[in-house]
Amino acid sequence: MLGPLCTQTLADLGADVLKIERPGKGEWMRSMPMIGQFVGDDSAAFHSFNRNKRSVTVDLKNSDGIALLMEMAKDCDVVVENFRSGVMDRLGLGYEDFKAANPKIIYASGSGWGSTSYMAKQGMPGQDLLIQAMSGVMFNTGRAEDPPTACGTPIADFAASQALTIGILGALVARDRHGVGQKVETNLYSATLNLMAQENFAVLNQSITLQRSEAGVASCWNDAPYGAHPTSDGWVAIAMCPLTKLGPLLSDEGLAGMDPWNQRDAVKLRIDENTKKMTTEEIMTIFNEADVWSAPIRTSAEAMQELVDLNSPRLVEMDHPKAGRIKAIANPITLSETPVTLRHVPPAVGQHTDKVLTEIFGADRVAELRAEGVI
Repeated sequence: MLGPLCTQTLADLGADVLKIERPGKGEWMRSMPMIGQFVGDDSAAFHSFNRNKRSVTVDLKNSDGIALLMEMAKDCDVVVENFRSGVMDRLGLGYEDFKAANPKIIYASGSGWGSTSYMAKQGMPGQDLLIQAMSGVMFNTGRAEDPPTACGTPIADFAASQALTIGILGALVARDRHGVGQKVETNLYSATLNLMAQENFAVLNQSITLQRSEAGVASCWNDAPYGAHPTSDGWVAIAMCPLTKLGPLLSDEGLAGMDPWNQRDAVKLRIDENTKKMTTEEIMTIFNEADVWSAPIRTSAEAMQELVDLNSPRLVEMDHPKAGRIKAIANPITLSETPVTLRHVPPAVGQHTDKVLTEIFGADRVAELRAEGVI
């Protein structure tokens, strides 16, 4: 997900992204069913991260295919790769290879553990869940008596993808100012450690051990209230409300005298006893009027239905030749003068091979490459 989401972000912002895929099957994510299902011929994961790109098939096991990419690099600004560390160098597609073809190339490399870490040298697979396990995220999430708990979405992939995007944009600005190309690197592990910057700072500098709450305070870092509280018909989230303010709202004056850190489990459970006597709507009415940081806890289906009902710009709709009319989450960035546009639906394998290579090399060369099995 790291590379595909990074390049989709760039594509949404206007970049002409050429997705290099295997002839025939394309990239592996196409065939990875989500919840055991496909949307059209491809997985929901593929559709989620590949709009606004053009697909070009090149056989990377063919030396002529490698040479072709080096030729293409002369007309490109950025190369993005998301293989395990060392794979691209072995293929003859490393930074030095592309730099020789285009000295001003920006070569962006995303991996699980980076190229020099202990885990990389051990050959550990760099997958999101494993990164959450090794970084401390899983151990810091959930109740004290629960097993280590993974986040409900692959946060390591998302964090690293946006870090790589920012790095690429920074390198492009640097090239514009200083005339230099360079290699940009990030990895899932570093990006995930950065997600926990404040918690890790405390561990490094305050000689403390982070401990999960037994009652369900949602953070090792925060005092109560901070987390989910039951209502008579659902759940609400409450974040960082002074107990002197919360107690009167819940008709529980005793809350004000409790210590929100040293008694955080007792505070959490006491708030639970109050909130579960009221409906979610009743509580939200009281909290909204008092400006308490709170929200009803919704399912993904409820959140998406609201966007559909409101015809929200947070959704983008596409007419896909195989999947029909599909909806996706829109790019979260808004630009006043060069707005994000939808130019291409997620492509079929090699859909744009002939068109793209004809633009670069001409029709006769494309015919030769196809006859030789390079594309």
